Amino acid sequence: MKHKILKRILAGVLTSLLAISLVACQKTEAENAADDTASTVTETTAEGEKIVNIGVTDSLSSVNPLLMDASEILKYTLALEFLPLVELNGDLEFKGMLASSITTSDNLNFTVTIDPNATWSDGTAVTAADVEFTLLKLSSPELANVSMALYAIEGIGDDGFTESGATSISGVQVVDEKTIVITTKYKMALTTFQNTYGRYILTVPKHILETVAIDQLASYEWFQNPDVVSGPYRITEYDLQHFVSYEANSSYWKGEPKIQKLNFKIMDSPQLLTSLQAGEIDFIQQTTGNILQEDYEAVEALDGVQVNYGAPVTNQSIFFNTTAVSDVRIRQAIFYGLDRETLISGFLGGKGEVVDGFLSSASPFFSEDLTVTSYDPEKAKELLAEAVADGFDASVPLQFYVNSGDSTFVLAADYIAAKLAEVGLQIQVNTVDLSTLLTKAGSKEYDLLAIQYTYAPVDPYPDINWLLSADGWTGYFNQTIADELTKTQLTSDIAEIRASYQAINQVVQQDVPMISAYVIQAQGVVSERLLNATPDVYGSFINIHEWDVKE
Repeated sequence: MKHKILKRILAGVLTSLLAISLVACQKTEAENAADDTASTVTETTAEGEKIVNIGVTDSLSSVNPLLMDASEILKYTLALEFLPLVELNGDLEFKGMLASSITTSDNLNFTVTIDPNATWSDGTAVTAADVEFTLLKLSSPELANVSMALYAIEGIGDDGFTESGATSISGVQVVDEKTIVITTKYKMALTTFQNTYGRYILTVPKHILETVAIDQLASYEWFQNPDVVSGPYRITEYDLQHFVSYEANSSYWKGEPKIQKLNFKIMDSPQLLTSLQAGEIDFIQQTTGNILQEDYEAVEALDGVQVNYGAPVTNQSIFFNTTAVSDVRIRQAIFYGLDRETLISGFLGGKGEVVDGFLSSASPFFSEDLTVTSYDPEKAKELLAEAVADGFDASVPLQFYVNSGDSTFVLAADYIAAKLAEVGLQIQVNTVDLSTLLTKAGSKEYDLLAIQYTYAPVDPYPDINWLLSADGWTGYFNQTIADELTKTQLTSDIAEIRASYQAINQVVQQDVPMISAYVIQAQGVVSERLLNATPDVYGSFINIHEWDVKE
């Protein structure tokens, strides 16, 4: 079987895409600086209305689901309006959202059955034709969404796009009103299909959008305040850097939400604690709200809130642009020069773990047989000396890009740079916002780049397959890794899959296209006034229509 590399949905967000998705509602830096109230949500509240505020620490790139870049913040904020087909719950099980089931008998043809009760808020049934329409738009070259990896589907080009003006896709066949079959070009595990497509394709209403010209969809104002949605809420107001406000979809087919108004408040990590203290936010979910590790104890001590530590799945990954840092000895020297245990004790308060490679102990495919690389500054010095003897210029700083929204790792990055200076490596730390960081990654304008990356424990394949590819962030490819990844798609035997990922992580440990700085056991928080809500790494918002507040 000819192996195809499946891009990770999150990856490859290029500058052009980000420029398109920054719609008119976003303010300029000058306007933000002049407006001290920019982060304040404007609320007109009727007597007795229930309002819940969710604290998050990453800004949005868009509110258009056809421009999905699959960052956690974008996925969750838009999925409240336009449901995914399935979602992972807290037990790492795929649960139906828009779909009642996704099945396959041959790992090539995937039958998606839309829930018979699924309707749009205007009463129109959600149909298989809506899913087909969404796939056509997501794969259109005019819309140019580079993030969705749709070229794994039969009838879509290897560049991820259909022919301009295409009205059908050979690998997407509507069987009846509620059934659609999607055929892939090569065998794919059901969990991969569910996690890659089922969780990230947010179906839009064909009967509302089919008359909109394709070249207008990227900036179509309707998405800023949609009046027809399939989910429990719809956006009423937003500022990409500061907030997203919603009102309940009273016609939600799974049940009218008990909370009438909902706000995602975007803030810096230090503000989460003070906002909790002031009672200004009610809920913080682990992958979208980064509470400072140094604030964990203070949060635990607060009255009126409950804390939940999620499973260790969020990997603080450091990626190398292997075309820029091409000498493996330099990558190895940086690996040996990282005191990762001190990072956990000093910056995480012990709430995390050290692993090599991509998998944490939360994954069913994690193997304890892989010996973790220890901090060894002398080994780092030896490797650097060898590279310098062969022409490496250690006086030129390597450019290290870090998410400014992750203030804990901003501090950790300075510590890393200081420790690496001790072994003779010069590192220039550059803090940028998430959108800029993704742009740097997609265009490979970096030497090292750090980002919190949640590799789905039940399906790390798409992430690894994309990241460790010539086109991926790292620009790295290894045939052994490609072969082992292929094996994971051909079996359901956990032991066999675990053995493949063990082999992959051994290669990563040696060639170092990436480093796991640490895996976070992140803190989530819920106000005691909020009922039926549990902050967790997965599944937090599945039942959001059932959330309520104490009277």
